[in-house]
Amino acid sequence: MKNEVSNVNACALVRVSDFIELSERFGSYLDVSSSSLKTYKSGVKKFLTFISDNGITQPTRDTVLAYKKDLMQKHTASATALYMSSVRRFFRWLDSEGLYKDITNGIKSPTVDKGHKRDFFTASQLKNIISDIDRKTLKGKRDYALFCLLSATGLRTIETQRASIEDIRTVGGEPVLFVQGKGRSSKSEFVKLSDPVLKAITEYLSARGAVADDEPLFASLSHRNFGGRMTTRSISRIAKSAMKHAGYNNKLLTAHSLRHSAVTLALLAGMDIRQVSAFARHSSINVTMIYAHDVERLKSQVENAISKAIFD
Repeated sequence: MKNEVSNVNACALVRVSDFIELSERFGSYLDVSSSSLKTYKSGVKKFLTFISDNGITQPTRDTVLAYKKDLMQKHTASATALYMSSVRRFFRWLDSEGLYKDITNGIKSPTVDKGHKRDFFTASQLKNIISDIDRKTLKGKRDYALFCLLSATGLRTIETQRASIEDIRTVGGEPVLFVQGKGRSSKSEFVKLSDPVLKAITEYLSARGAVADDEPLFASLSHRNFGGRMTTRSISRIAKSAMKHAGYNNKLLTAHSLRHSAVTLALLAGMDIRQVSAFARHSSINVTMIYAHDVERLKSQVENAISKAIFD
């Protein structure tokens, strides 16, 4: 009971300006990776902007519900869930510190569809895109090597962006690229580099000239950041540009589609699901099972059998 009284009294003392300062303390409290910290702080900032814009000095449960409704009108379910997660964690922390009661208690995030929201390429489509990339220039060689790597290894754009030349090594006689995976703090995992992919990367590095081993594997060619590490946005743009140039201009086809394609093609080829899960560095085999379900549906002849019964 004392805690409840303390929290209610604290609510009366905290104002929007105080929340801004408290959000900084909240950031110091979190024991998460730098990228996760950035996400949480951004999510809290978005909520504070919402209450400030609406003249709210003492947010309540109704405020959070209104914020959730506003998010769902402007963002996807997954983005809304991410923003709500930040707000919930912030107010749980405030409550634990006796600074403000948890006004998010019992408020659910929208249900996020666990299916895939991106299309995938067939092997022949990927061949068409790869063969369409002009490799005469340094930019062309870089983009070709980049697209080959993404297609054959299923790397995430952030993993590709973090890669350096020195991360290409040999393990058990096999050429590999060590990567810093999602949620990882070091480059503790690797993907194998097939001969065509390694050849594409080698040709690009040769054309690039003498550079230090700790330089980024794929370097920017822009005037402002020449030779520097590319952004994930630039990598995504290069992949999307190659798709569009080859005639695949579908909004559901993105750089992430290449990762989706790699996993799907592996399963279609009959690879063991546990091996595919390890290859994709999924946090759980349940994630890989989503892909496996899609593959089983693609292989299913149910619709054909029904049509045959009706129309033949």
